[in-house]
Amino acid sequence: MISQSAPGQLSGTQLVHGDHGPGREVAPSISVTSTFRAVPDEDLEGLGLLDSEKHVYSRYSQNVTSRVEQLLSKINQGYAITYASGLAAAFSALVHYKPKRIAISGGYMGCHAAISTYVRGRFTDTPIIGLDDEFQEGDLCWFESPLNPTGESRQVFKLVWDIKYYADKIHAIGGKLLIDSTFGPPPLQYPFKWGADCVFHSGTKYFGGHSDLLCGMLIVKTEAERGELWHDRIYMGNMMGSLESWLLLRSLRTMHLRVPRQSESGTEIAQWLSKAVVPEGQEYDGIPGGVITKVWHSSLQETDARGFNPSVQMEGGFNACFSILLAKREYAEKLPFSLEYFIPATSLGGVESLVEHRFRIDPDQDPLLVRLSIGVEEVGDLKDDLRKALVEISKGN
Repeated sequence: MISQSAPGQLSGTQLVHGDHGPGREVAPSISVTSTFRAVPDEDLEGLGLLDSEKHVYSRYSQNVTSRVEQLLSKINQGYAITYASGLAAAFSALVHYKPKRIAISGGYMGCHAAISTYVRGRFTDTPIIGLDDEFQEGDLCWFESPLNPTGESRQVFKLVWDIKYYADKIHAIGGKLLIDSTFGPPPLQYPFKWGADCVFHSGTKYFGGHSDLLCGMLIVKTEAERGELWHDRIYMGNMMGSLESWLLLRSLRTMHLRVPRQSESGTEIAQWLSKAVVPEGQEYDGIPGGVITKVWHSSLQETDARGFNPSVQMEGGFNACFSILLAKREYAEKLPFSLEYFIPATSLGGVESLVEHRFRIDPDQDPLLVRLSIGVEEVGDLKDDLRKALVEISKGN
């Protein structure tokens, strides 16, 4: 019997052996067929759900995708379905829930754009409200935590509210809570524990983990609801391709090694940089003062007035992606191109560390903000890289 994941941990045994496929292959082949040979008197019950051996047409299901979704369901403690990208999953959630209003504040710009696209296609008005507005029947609460790009466990009006707070608020009027947990993948955070109705991930990030695939996923609480999402996916046509499914399955095998290491390294680097927020003329560990003015990270948040601390919600460790605020726009523009081991690129969650002047891709962000995604390199090397680059930009080089 395969051991289940302990709280705050992923089981390597489950990730390696938790899916079941036909044949004798150790690593499954990439399926390139678009259709499958029919069998006389075949019972198609269970087609495309979590049955890895009943396939008719690849828009419905195919072997590797079914195996991936078996595994994702287990490690996310629900019923998972995959999509061609994170935004394909986001749009599918909107089609599924058909909200009368959508409550959202801050977070990933792509989700806001997907919501705007959905609203434009509606014949009835679908207002967008804030998370701290009053909810009413028919609302969908879209809640991202930790928050992109800062990496905080959600901060609204300077008060830290947890997932359970919004679960209680939306459920009081019979609405639904969708949690964007992209910054907090397993084993860091399990939103169902705190009242989520649906968990959304851009699987491109930590589940994929190698910057080589696009993927989105929704996880729900019942197989029946997953079946509804699967039916919608058939006719929306936004399933993952065969190659991407294979790449994702490969990546899941090492998720228990990658994500905890990235979490530990990200937390150490964020806390180290936070100590470098000192006045000009001083320094911390070789980092000149007056260059970094703020560091955001869930590990740096204090217990709020209600007694909530992010460490309770993020039971398996803190996020590996976070942001820093620099004193000058010139610093923010130069830093990504002054580093050796951090690659200047958008996205996050891969084994390689990335750095981004977020304003370049999201004009609504502070032009002084730089986002860091920590990979699996040695922490000492990443610190040395940041130290040298911060010294360089402070000299105007």
